[in-house]
Amino acid sequence: MSDHDFVSGSKPIGIESGEGPYLYSTDGTEYLDAGASFACTPLGHSHPAVVDAVQEQVSELTFVDSSFPVQSREDAYAAFVASALDGLNQAWFCNSGTEANEAALKFARSATGESKIVAATRSFHGRTMGSLAATWKDKYKEPYEPLAGDVEFVPYGDGEKLAAAVDDETAAVILEPIQGEGGINVPPAGYLETAREVADDAGAALVFDEVQTGMGRTGEMWACQNAGVTPDVLTTAKGLGNGLPVGAVAVRDWIADGAASHNATFSGGPVVSAAVHATVSTLVEEEWPAHAAEIGGYLVDELEAALGDEAREVRGGGLLVGVELKRGANRVARDLAMNHQVLALPAGRTVLRLLPPLVIEEAHADRLVDALADIVAPEADAKT
Repeated sequence: MSDHDFVSGSKPIGIESGEGPYLYSTDGTEYLDAGASFACTPLGHSHPAVVDAVQEQVSELTFVDSSFPVQSREDAYAAFVASALDGLNQAWFCNSGTEANEAALKFARSATGESKIVAATRSFHGRTMGSLAATWKDKYKEPYEPLAGDVEFVPYGDGEKLAAAVDDETAAVILEPIQGEGGINVPPAGYLETAREVADDAGAALVFDEVQTGMGRTGEMWACQNAGVTPDVLTTAKGLGNGLPVGAVAVRDWIADGAASHNATFSGGPVVSAAVHATVSTLVEEEWPAHAAEIGGYLVDELEAALGDEAREVRGGGLLVGVELKRGANRVARDLAMNHQVLALPAGRTVLRLLPPLVIEEAHADRLVDALADIVAPEADAKT
């Protein structure tokens, strides 16, 4: 049995190279990447700043464990903490989003002395045993049960039910500021503020999972900034290294002071740290989050106009966009790839997920809109 037998949803397109918002297949076909491999390349493919940083670092030192001070790691930590919200003063690097969420739950339990985790329906926090326990969908969990216990789910966006579930035995409330895998679900106004209040009242840690929403994707560096809410723990990954495998946790001092020992061999390796520093610095200095807000607004407006009644809703924030269709999203994504050379992702049965690199321009958005309209609203598209 090959490794590929364990990979779900493998695509019949061999990818050979990439540049900016484009991927190129082994037969030379150019694809507009509107999925960024689940938001992993916010600066686009093979960004010069990241390539140069990685090449320079790998030529000098490929790896040494985190007990040895390394300049690229110090630079990466400094850039990441500076980009995080005020009060999140300490950070830890790992290898992925699920590891970041696993660490966040461990830190919360250790710092509070409690065990209960309150999570949301339709959530997705990863596939390791702890983060999987806080993930909603049964299809991910059932083959591996029993998982870590003491997790309670409440309806996403319902502040009253969240408040009722959080009590003195709660270690953490873990939420995505906008749900990704669950369907690009945007919470109602005031929901994240309510989460902050109920966590404070119970002495629980508020954890925001920004693995998919972070790194400028929603128009701010972190999606929770759109609501003006700072968590006790912020997790991220995916776009943090612009395609290299790295995750991170930023925490308030009270979490760091109360957390027990935790580490990983490859935490903050020199090469991925160089990628983190280059990615975060470039995003901030070149103001790509603001660009994502501008182009994302344009994309949403054009999608609504082109798709009309064929889309039940177009929602999200910045360049995290979900198009709820009246047909299967998997089939639409396949048609986009095979017939229009546009790569997109499903998020549930009927939601098409658009997560292009933040560097796209209006012309790229137009191509995406035209392709999608040709599939789901061909009559309306023909009249324009």
